[in-house]
Amino acid sequence: MNTKEKHVRENERQDNENLLANGKNRKRTDTGRTNRLWLWLGVIVLIFILLYWLFAIGTFEDLMNVFNG
Repeated sequence: MNTKEKHVRENERQDNENLLANGKNRKRTDTGRTNRLWLWLGVIVLIFILLYWLFAIGTFEDLMNVFNG
């Protein structure tokens, strides 16, 4: 193996390492975005559950002067 082949192989190895590093970074940032999305979705669902519960026990109906007969 001459020096040119050795240099080419070394560059290929470095390119592969760079691709792996970029892939890991992309996965980490995408995972963070996904986790944030699920967190906000959970918060919104909990708010809807709280509102449903408050209407079900009649608290908001009393405050809004809504009467059922």
